[in-house]
Amino acid sequence: MSVDGKLVKTSAYYLVFIVIGMCVAILGPTLPDLARNTRSPISHLSFLFTARALGYLIGAYLGGRIYDEFKGHPVMGGMLIATALFLALIPQLEFLGVLIFVILLLGITESVVDVGGNTLLVWIHKDKVSSYMNGLHFFFGVGGFLAPFLVAQVVKINNNFSWSYWVLSAIILPLAVLVFLIPSPSPKQANEKYENGSINWLLVGSVILFFFLWVGAEAGFSGWIYTYALQSGLADKTVAAYLTSAFWGAFTIARLISVLMALKFKPVQILFSSVVGTMGSLLIIVVYSDSYYALLFGTIGVGVFMASVFPTTLSFAERRMVLTGRITSFFFIGAGIGGMSLPWMMGQYIESTPTISLAILIGNLAFALLVLLWITLWLRPKTIARV
Repeated sequence: MSVDGKLVKTSAYYLVFIVIGMCVAILGPTLPDLARNTRSPISHLSFLFTARALGYLIGAYLGGRIYDEFKGHPVMGGMLIATALFLALIPQLEFLGVLIFVILLLGITESVVDVGGNTLLVWIHKDKVSSYMNGLHFFFGVGGFLAPFLVAQVVKINNNFSWSYWVLSAIILPLAVLVFLIPSPSPKQANEKYENGSINWLLVGSVILFFFLWVGAEAGFSGWIYTYALQSGLADKTVAAYLTSAFWGAFTIARLISVLMALKFKPVQILFSSVVGTMGSLLIIVVYSDSYYALLFGTIGVGVFMASVFPTTLSFAERRMVLTGRITSFFFIGAGIGGMSLPWMMGQYIESTPTISLAILIGNLAFALLVLLWITLWLRPKTIARV
């Protein structure tokens, strides 16, 4: 594959991940409008997040198998068209049950695109994928940053939130056509000496466990830091909102920086420093639990150090095994389950004893660090994992 061909495909994936990031982030700012549309209490719309997470798990399970069996770009293009269709339907639905079902379908299509972008990028760049993978996830963050602005501007112009979904749907359609027109990359083949190798399930399982713990910790911290700031008495609602913005701002900027870091450092070096740095930032929050500035500094630190872990772990795994679409889907399933279960666990403690939830988070990260070191030091594979 020529350098130009790789550049075109990589650029297309970056554009795709901007719109997928926008799709994920557009739901939150429009929840009050969706509640009015369906004549439902706002609390009932929490089922939308559960439906989307369930759809994500289904899409992750199916997506890897689909990309191993069929050409990647027609699959991705088809899922983008389906995503655009579901987005266009959402503001027109007046029954909550139907809305929940459509959000479930949307979660499936988003997940298949997500798995495909990560898998196909690895097939293109192979062992040099690290910086490109960080770039891919940076652009996902860009999309998440842009979505609230899209909603705000559309409502400002015509006072109708529906147009924010329709504009995003219209943006996706030509991008889907572009993906259809670009030739698909071929699945990455195992090195010849590993052609008859058995599956190292211990290695695969360890990486899945790391994704489970890390994504759960990331989702838990980002989701509960606002409530923690309020419950601990260190901030009012406005300041707590700024604290959340500080986390995501640091997270997005650090993802951009991580693109350059990936050119100079090995994935295992970045992962080790990221996990240790995150744990140190959390310890600052817990040790100086009566200081708002410690909370602010620690929150920014967590955002910075967490930013590169997900894409870097995929790059790390690529160097340890052959990443078929199926194996990649296992990673995303582990990440999805962690993102659903660990934040729920933290939520059981946050109201009465907020520091306990952070202590649980630190414990999860400590264990994840041990798992990572175990993978690095002891699981030097003599065989390549293949499914």
